[in-house]
Amino acid sequence: MGDKIRLCHLYPDLLNLYGDRGNILALMRRAKLRGIAFEVEAVSIGEAFDPDRYDMVFLGGGQDAEQNILRTDFVTEKGEKIKEAVEAGKVFLCICGGYQMMGQYYEEHDGNRIECLGAIHIWTVGKKKRFIGDTAYVCDFLPDSKTLYGFENHSGRTYLGEGVKPLAKVVLGAGNNGEDGTEGALYKNVYCTYSHGSFLPKNPAMTDHLLQKALEVQKQGTYGLPPLESDAEDFARRALPTCKNY
Repeated sequence: MGDKIRLCHLYPDLLNLYGDRGNILALMRRAKLRGIAFEVEAVSIGEAFDPDRYDMVFLGGGQDAEQNILRTDFVTEKGEKIKEAVEAGKVFLCICGGYQMMGQYYEEHDGNRIECLGAIHIWTVGKKKRFIGDTAYVCDFLPDSKTLYGFENHSGRTYLGEGVKPLAKVVLGAGNNGEDGTEGALYKNVYCTYSHGSFLPKNPAMTDHLLQKALEVQKQGTYGLPPLESDAEDFARRALPTCKNY
C-alpha cells in the first residue's frame, strides 16, 4: 500500500471563516496528485480527539462567539490530548482564532483575560482597531518560493514567548501585532498564521512543506516528497495585486 495522511479537522462546524476549509482542499489535492491518500475526519464538541489517529490537525478561524462556544470543550475536554499531539510533533495548521486559542490567554478590550489552551507560549491582547487587508511575508525555511501571500482580518495583537519562532517576516500588512514585524508562530510542528481566505491555495510551497513534515513524523525519518508542478497556483499568485510589488 502507498502512503496515506490522516488529518483531523477540529470544529469544522464552528471555525470556518473566509473559506479556511480551502486549506484542507489544497493539502488533499497536492497529496493525491502524488498518489498519497488523504483522509479527513471531523471532530467537534463532545467528540473524542485521539492524537494517535492523526498525522495532521487543522484548526480554522472563528469569531469570538464561536470561540466561546467551543472553548470549554477545547481547553478542558480535549486539551491534554491536543498538547500531547503537539509535543509528539504532530503537524498542526492553526488560522487566526485557532492560532490565538493555542496560546496562553486572550485579553479582551476591557481587560478581561480568557485562559486558552497553553499549548504554545504566545498570548494575545485585543484592541479596537482591526488589521484588515492583503498581506505578504517572507518565510526563511521554505526551499524555493519564500514569499507567502495572504489576507488578514483581526483585532488581536499576538506576542511570541520563549521557544516560539515567527512563521515569517512581514513585508506587507500588520502580521502578529503591527509592531515587531513578525507574522504567525512556529513551535515544533505547529504552524500558525493570521492569513485567511485561504492560505495554502496561494502558497503551494507551504502546502508541500506541511505534507512532507507530516510524512516524516509518521515515518520517523526523512521523506523525499515527489516533485510536483505548481503552474495553476503560480498563475494565481501572479494575478494577486500584492504579487506585482513583492
